Amino acid sequence: MKRTTALLLTLGVASSVPAAAQSTDPWWSTDKALHFSVSAGIAGAGYGVTSAFTDDLRWKLAIGGGVALTAGVAKELWDLGGHGDPSWKDFTWDVIGTATGLLLSWLIDRYVVTPLYERHVNHQPLSSW
Repeated sequence: MKRTTALLLTLGVASSVPAAAQSTDPWWSTDKALHFSVSAGIAGAGYGVTSAFTDDLRWKLAIGGGVALTAGVAKELWDLGGHGDPSWKDFTWDVIGTATGLLLSWLIDRYVVTPLYERHVNHQPLSSW
């Protein structure tokens, strides 16, 4: 219930941004690339750190995604507090970056880390590849 209230409050406050400010906010810019890349990096780091504690994919995705999206929301709330220009487009790029970071992390985990780990557990040298 608290999360729903916080989400609705955040959406309500963020949607009160004047339309004129949003019209000068392009979809493609250096700022959007930063939102994308930082969110992807945070999501990947969160996934990787969680991998050290559990093999459960749900936890890896939840922690990695949760940390990245929390950082994105925090940044937009900081901007909303008068320290920048809050933007739904920025947050959209945060979400896209988070999804990309999680996908790349899962692919590396699935197709690089897991096979290496299984070879190590089965005592097979890497030269047998």
